[in-house]
Amino acid sequence: MSATAVDLKQAAYTEAEYFASGTAQSFKAAGPQGTDGRWSVAPDTKAAYRTRIIVRRPTAAHFNGTVLVEWLNVSAGSDTAPDFSSAASEITRSGFAWVGLSAQQIGVSGGAGVVPVAGIPAGGLRGSDPARYGSLRHPGDRYALDIFSQIGRAVRSSSGGALGGLKPARVVALGESQSAFELTTYIDAIQPRTHIFDGFFVHSRGGGAIPLEGGNIGKGINGGIRIRDDIDVPVFLLETETDEVALRYFDAHQPDSDHLRLWDIAGAAHADTFTVGGSPYGIGCKSLINSAPTHFVIAAALAQLDKWIRSGTPPPSAPRMEISLAGDKAVIQRDALGNAIGGVRTAANDVPVAALSGAAPGSSDLLCSLFGSTKPFDASTLARLYPSRASYLGRVDKATDKAIASGYVLPADRAAIIAEAAKAKI
Repeated sequence: MSATAVDLKQAAYTEAEYFASGTAQSFKAAGPQGTDGRWSVAPDTKAAYRTRIIVRRPTAAHFNGTVLVEWLNVSAGSDTAPDFSSAASEITRSGFAWVGLSAQQIGVSGGAGVVPVAGIPAGGLRGSDPARYGSLRHPGDRYALDIFSQIGRAVRSSSGGALGGLKPARVVALGESQSAFELTTYIDAIQPRTHIFDGFFVHSRGGGAIPLEGGNIGKGINGGIRIRDDIDVPVFLLETETDEVALRYFDAHQPDSDHLRLWDIAGAAHADTFTVGGSPYGIGCKSLINSAPTHFVIAAALAQLDKWIRSGTPPPSAPRMEISLAGDKAVIQRDALGNAIGGVRTAANDVPVAALSGAAPGSSDLLCSLFGSTKPFDASTLARLYPSRASYLGRVDKATDKAIASGYVLPADRAAIIAEAAKAKI
């Protein structure tokens, strides 16, 4: 896993790496695995494991009592931490502790990623540094669900060790993309057995779930698997345009409930310029990739989930994007400027300077298709929309305040959002 771009020292955070070992349990179906998510499973085989965790922790005085356990993503062929990267500003300023777990075999031993990225080694930890990680062993992804449980349980019961004396009051599971598919399986099959986690942050899942035997995201993309409606802890779902259409989350739509909330983020892509450090051509795509300020919404969603777990009161339901069906294909409805109608919105949607999409029209490259697109408006369109720069910035101010009042962005991020919008050439 690449090092975080956040200055942990300046944030008064400590980072440390630990190995964790034990005997993990795999599971088999003990009944139908229907689309309602009410899955029943039974223990199957056991195997020994030795894996790695990364811990980023604040000082005791700054700790807010919540530990985030992220199922590290292996879609690129090695461990990455997309949720920490997206929400790092909120994690560090609010005092969350964070644990990143190498839960899957690819992260430990390497293998082909779903969307391998140039420059990211695909040899796993053992391949990246045999001397350091040669003792690690992963028996296969069918054991990943229980490995995740064991680390969550160890974090909850920790009175020292990896957490440096911090005493957790809440333990929350996080996962993005392939890891969100895994968390869907975990919520439906394992959480009702273990009751380890106090809440789940499921970010950019598709319409299905990873099979109990693990690993095959191809089987997890379709199927319309919902979060079970008898879940008894908060589940916060965060979806983008890409997830709704390309990954077919549309097939798994379900209403909000006392323990489930969905934020459907208009204009957002599965990954974007923030993911690659701000470069619009950072991954070699032929057109501009998505530049929506989605990371600010992710930070706000995490804060909303923590507040929900603490108070027991869910946030208000958010509007969904307007989506229709053309045959069996989901189609996002767009306005005259090419932007999505409905959904969770920021100034980038309501005071646009470009058409933002979760799709990459004309791209046959899988990686580029996940990064969506940005189509800047021409000068005549901008002049028609905004008679002056002052009128544009005034509308950005109002739209940002509206998003803050709705809870979609945090007051602490207002200045950064305004500063980013002010870069537009109007």
